[in-house]
Amino acid sequence: MKRVAFVFKSAPHGTSAGREGLDALLATSALSEDIGVFFMGDGIFQIVPGQQPEKILSRDYIATFRVLPLYDIEQCYLCAESARVRGVPENSAWVVDVQSLEPDALREMLHQFDIVLTF
Repeated sequence: MKRVAFVFKSAPHGTSAGREGLDALLATSALSEDIGVFFMGDGIFQIVPGQQPEKILSRDYIATFRVLPLYDIEQCYLCAESARVRGVPENSAWVVDVQSLEPDALREMLHQFDIVLTF
């Protein structure tokens, strides 16, 4: 069975990429048991709690990341450098449990997957 990685690199609510990525991730979970989720660059903001997208007339899909364990998606990784550069402590309370990795370790983990989808 193919190992599938989903990489979230874009900020939420500016485009539909995050919402579409989450939809694809949940749909893929029905087909594959070996899924990894990576939050890099501005994608780390996908899992910051307490967002108020309704103030900019956007749909609040961020809370849906909380259901990942129900879909047996437990391999979630956060780029530690991306968090530091953006002034977000890597030990913050994220919407989903993530393992914080430095860029080299994150790349190494990502290379273990057969298919990489970026949103």
